[in-house]
Amino acid sequence: MSEELAEKKIPELESFLSHLAGERRMSPATIRNYRLAVGRYLEWLGESKSWSEVEPRTARSYAIELQRSYSRRTLHNRVAGIRAFYRYHRERQAVPRNPFSSLSLPKLEKNLPRFLTETQIRLFLEGPMRLLKEESISDFEAWRDRAALELLYGAGLRISELVGADVGKLELGRGLIRVLGKGNKERIVPIGKVASHCVKQHLHLSHREGARSGPVVIHASGKGVSTRWLQLRMKKYLALAELPQDLSPHKLRHSFATHLLDGGADIRSVQELLGHASLSTTQIYTHTSIGRLQEVYRQAHPRA
Repeated sequence: MSEELAEKKIPELESFLSHLAGERRMSPATIRNYRLAVGRYLEWLGESKSWSEVEPRTARSYAIELQRSYSRRTLHNRVAGIRAFYRYHRERQAVPRNPFSSLSLPKLEKNLPRFLTETQIRLFLEGPMRLLKEESISDFEAWRDRAALELLYGAGLRISELVGADVGKLELGRGLIRVLGKGNKERIVPIGKVASHCVKQHLHLSHREGARSGPVVIHASGKGVSTRWLQLRMKKYLALAELPQDLSPHKLRHSFATHLLDGGADIRSVQELLGHASLSTTQIYTHTSIGRLQEVYRQAHPRA
């Protein structure tokens, strides 16, 4: 989006974004992406055509234009934002039609989620204690980092959920935490004995036992950590465990789901633990676990 358009406040776009933030309670990242999607589209239309008068053939032309420059996933994301923009104004009878509603798009490639094996996870999670033993980091840093990593993997939290996690929502005696997920939906997640122990140590070393509020994971200054800080910290421990640097915090979530299914958990339970609104989102992990089932079958069945 050009600087000129970015600075110019378009009432129809601003009201749509306010609706996403206020009524739909979408995340700042999603709102930012929708602003970009609609802003670029309005810029493409320019002065030649009003957005409220666009017909399906113009929508198709724009999709073709996007396809020349972006991946299929970006194309789908951009069109999703524009569709939502038109749907919002259609519901308010501000436009006669949603020209993007029946637009046909190329199918997305189904990329299986990457995940760490249980051995790789163990090596990765041992990183903070290894550095502590080598006296490369302090007790505070070691237990803070271990608590953060254990929560990402042991509870399958999104990185935004971990950054936003509040000590007032912890029930360490029961091994539970309440987190705010996508769409501001709260869910209760088991965190396990190991993660609970690490969190207790982090709270103890930061003198916050019995605290009723505040970020779970903090810097020595008392301020909560950022998503960027967590991403960089994770890269440090990936390098220490000699694992690929492009493995994101979300890959720990993938590992969490895959290991649960490999261990015999039913998919509905995994869906609830991950906070997925739709079962179809969770089902992608079954493809990964099928490989494990096939291996068991080959080793155990006489006709394999």
